[in-house]
Amino acid sequence: MSAIVLFDGVCNLCSGAVRFIVERDARAHFKFASLQSDAGQRLMVEHGLEVPEGDPSSIVLIEGGRVSQRSTAALRIARHLGFPWSMGAAFVVVPRFVRDAMYDVIARNRYRWFGKKDVCMVPTPELRARFL
Repeated sequence: MSAIVLFDGVCNLCSGAVRFIVERDARAHFKFASLQSDAGQRLMVEHGLEVPEGDPSSIVLIEGGRVSQRSTAALRIARHLGFPWSMGAAFVVVPRFVRDAMYDVIARNRYRWFGKKDVCMVPTPELRARFL
């Protein structure tokens, strides 16, 4: 069973995170869609999530009917990436309000620190099958 990662397609940090995941996801467990895409918007609505306007600030993981956001999504993704990245999943013991506070600082500043594209990330031909 595959999982779906929804991400901010114009954010350089987020697009870099997707490339990072793809390079370490040997079993091709993850599929991807930008939050700005029709597929991303449809999945958000289907799972009862607020559809972001203009500045989507959360990564979303849909896996086995379960939806995770922000730091929890990142940690659940990490557990599938193999050693040593899977060790990051151990941070789930840190209270979510602490993890999400740190996540929110990065999310709020990501465009300023890492930049923003004018258009969503376009997958390479080799990766196109992994994008919805």
